Amino acid sequence: MKPRVLFLDHTGTLGGAELFLLDVALHHVGSSSVLLFADGPFRERLEREGVAVKVLPASHFVSGIKREGSGMRDLWAVPAVLRLGWRVARIARGYDVLYANSQKAFVVSALAGKIAGKPVIWHLHDALTAEHFSRGHRYLVVALANYLAVRVIANSRATAEAFARSGGKAERVSVVYNGIDPEPFDSVTPAEVDSLREELGLAASLVIGAFSRLAPWKGQHVLLEALTRLPGVHILLVGEALFGEQAYARALRKRAEELGVADRVHFLGFREDVPRLMRVSDVVAHASVASEPFGRMIVEGMLARKPVVASRAGGTTEIVEDGVSGILFPPGDTSALTGALAGLLADPSKRRALAEAGRAVASEYFSLEAMLEGVARHIREVVTSRQQRGAGRFVGRKGS
Repeated sequence: MKPRVLFLDHTGTLGGAELFLLDVALHHVGSSSVLLFADGPFRERLEREGVAVKVLPASHFVSGIKREGSGMRDLWAVPAVLRLGWRVARIARGYDVLYANSQKAFVVSALAGKIAGKPVIWHLHDALTAEHFSRGHRYLVVALANYLAVRVIANSRATAEAFARSGGKAERVSVVYNGIDPEPFDSVTPAEVDSLREELGLAASLVIGAFSRLAPWKGQHVLLEALTRLPGVHILLVGEALFGEQAYARALRKRAEELGVADRVHFLGFREDVPRLMRVSDVVAHASVASEPFGRMIVEGMLARKPVVASRAGGTTEIVEDGVSGILFPPGDTSALTGALAGLLADPSKRRALAEAGRAVASEYFSLEAMLEGVARHIREVVTSRQQRGAGRFVGRKGS
């Protein structure tokens, strides 16, 4: 009998962590369901794929909590978090395990699991570093993980190490790399690529594709600076501003105008045809200025058989071998990024060699099957261990 899993996520938007959860939830369809704390495209996508999903809206006090932390705002949110935890606990009683897919979801799940007497697994998609989170937030989630989570699953060694450096119990964390299905990338036809190039007005231009939400730490501004030294080259910025980062998106558009490259920068927003857009690109660029927990778009670029240029920090170094399966450059180093892009765009044979090597790495180490089995194994181990402990207590009482 399959374990009954209640997967939890705080957002209704579609980001990398949510795409991960979509795959995992599909693998557990029929025995499990997803609980979201906000409505949106993610709920629509889950339902479209046949996943049981329920929305339990969080109050604005909870949804308004920011990574950088705000003492007073966080204090105001405490009663709302407690109320949400009690509501989740009532739902949790019908499941074997709670599986939290985000930090906010984990905080609520930790409380709900304690109330309902259910084990909690936290899938950690973020690097718990000062670059990304306030000290108070890191202390809170690590303390909860150490005492209320039965297992923490990290999406890379870099993420696991950051958890341990923040005080997390290293023996509690395991690594399961994100895995991605290659089929959507393989099924794109040359005719589709040509049609999309014409639609975007790219003609025979060289194209750099950047695929991530628009956020300061994602480094799209570094790419704009590099573009000023790459005449005739176009950039596709695929992704939206999420989590209150709209001001950065506006600043990017303004900066493109100031640099005189606005006619070569294509702000495409959220798109569901990422495989086609990657196949349109000549190079896929990742320009994060802070440590990347994993780097989903890097693996996707490899599966699309495109050479990848990525910043050398965090999980990216576990995906790309510099000069073999891609090119790495120091985060925020515009000159190094420009040089790497210029060298690749001028050398089609090098692009092909890196693309083929990257595809082989992505297929071998970041397969969807390996990810799904890794997650399922941890869920089985947690549920089986709990059942065995329960049986032991029953036997002890019976024989006393």
